[in-house]
Amino acid sequence: MPELVLWDIDHTLMATRGLGRELWAEAFHQVTGVTLLEQADVTGSTERVILRETARLHDVPYTDDLFTSFAQALGTVHVRHAAELRERGHALPGTAAVLSALAEQGVRQSVVTGNVRAAAEVKLAVFGLDSYLDLENGAYGEDGEGRPELLRAALKRAVVAPADAVFLGDTPADVAGGRETGVRVVAVATGRTSAEDLRTAGADVVLYNLADVSRAVAAIGA
Repeated sequence: MPELVLWDIDHTLMATRGLGRELWAEAFHQVTGVTLLEQADVTGSTERVILRETARLHDVPYTDDLFTSFAQALGTVHVRHAAELRERGHALPGTAAVLSALAEQGVRQSVVTGNVRAAAEVKLAVFGLDSYLDLENGAYGEDGEGRPELLRAALKRAVVAPADAVFLGDTPADVAGGRETGVRVVAVATGRTSAEDLRTAGADVVLYNLADVSRAVAAIGA
């Protein structure tokens, strides 16, 4: 087993069924005063990049202070809508069981996600996944613009070498981040990217989902 397993959140551990975009729009309007008409591509991206590109689409000047305000607002919006998130979203099949199986084997686990930390914490808590994860040693949207930066931040915090970690994600950006940083990638085709495209991107292992817990655990420990 690896020393550290790092998880992407959206479409790897859970799905929010459209609520995520609604909450994003609410936070965007709160900090800019502008109604969201179009959101930049979110697949495999980070909140900092999404905000900057979405602000550009609406002729809103982007600054670091804007991102700081937006991150705070987005976290607050998630807290306020936690019950609705629980009702509309769901943890993907097998995720809790895989997290639990790894924890029973003493494997350290955390997250590498484009979400800002406050929103990530709410999402994980709502679906009962937070108890398996050491969130202090994760990396979030505040920590950089791309997956390589986030992976390096998490590895540094956990004091783990890339060769001793595994990263699970669902996008080509996740795969590319792992390859650039030397972290083995187990890709899960539970998002918008097909298993074939994840293989083409260079994932070390591709799973269609995490429902087969034994197979998923074996793939992580291969």
